[in-house]
Amino acid sequence: MALTNYLTLGRSGLRVSPLALGAMTFGTDWGWGADEAEARRIFDLYVERGGNFVDTANFYTGGSSEALLGRFAAGRRDRLVLATKYSLNLHPGDPNGGGNHRKSLVRAVEASLKRLDTDYIDLLYLHIWDGTTPVEEVMRGFDDLVRAGKVLYAGISDTPAWQAARMQTLADLRGWTPLVALQLEYSLVQRTVERDLVPMAEALGMGVTAWSPLGMGVLAGKYDRTALAQGDRDAPGVTGTRQQVALTHDMLSERNLDIADEVKAVARALDRSPAQVALAWLLQRPGRGAIPIVGARTAAQFEDNLGTLELRLGEADLRRLDAASAVPLGFPHDFMKLPVPRNNIFGGTQVRVGTPG
Repeated sequence: MALTNYLTLGRSGLRVSPLALGAMTFGTDWGWGADEAEARRIFDLYVERGGNFVDTANFYTGGSSEALLGRFAAGRRDRLVLATKYSLNLHPGDPNGGGNHRKSLVRAVEASLKRLDTDYIDLLYLHIWDGTTPVEEVMRGFDDLVRAGKVLYAGISDTPAWQAARMQTLADLRGWTPLVALQLEYSLVQRTVERDLVPMAEALGMGVTAWSPLGMGVLAGKYDRTALAQGDRDAPGVTGTRQQVALTHDMLSERNLDIADEVKAVARALDRSPAQVALAWLLQRPGRGAIPIVGARTAAQFEDNLGTLELRLGEADLRRLDAASAVPLGFPHDFMKLPVPRNNIFGGTQVRVGTPG
């Protein structure tokens, strides 16, 4: 695999690299990111290898991430697929400074266009479901921006499967712009998305993009068990150390460190880095798989991450990692697999999904 083995995103014809560059680490505003010079080295390394899919958000590093990307993309903007997001509040104290509603959407897009120094956004995600905005308002807002040429494609992130499915169905019924991408947290330490979100995306034509594919550094072998007793798990912000952020996102746990130990064992046997093994597992998921969004603080880290494109895990290693990280699917999924329901459905016959012809 290579960054130039492009694939179409969801139900669209948009061609993107199989691994996206995550720009949340661009800027030092939060205390743990890459400064402008190092961020540019990371960006140039990705683009020079043929990568074209870059992910950011208006909220990342207080807007610095978008501003840096705007400078880095100068002269090659049209060769890139720039994805950004709206929803998070950049204006504390203003109830309309964030959220999924039209006012937030329009304000965010106009500000992102200025910071990115562009006249269009390739892919705009709703960043996280706010639980208050009518879905009709969101989907019509996306459609209006696409018709105006300010946004080319719409996506959704961090939203329950039932709500995303409802929005996609509404868009289809009304002839509005559909959602072509679903961004979610997906890694060996976060597989609960395989219950409903990933199957929903495949059924409804959304390409899956995976944030935090290394579990905020846990799967890269960055932490040991001494980290469990350090920091404040209830801190509300995103500033401070990367370890503090991992704590507040519940990434540091005994279970997750056990999974990381299995990743390290596989990595040692293959003479690879743990990060490469964890990313390779994600790239080899069944079906259309997922596009990992890989961010880094240094170009050396990012260079190592790109090494995963040269790695293909064997069946034994995949089974080992699957077993170490498995999660119960829960009801009704596990119930439907039991012998009695299966027999009651099919009456003892064997039936599989086929294709015409």
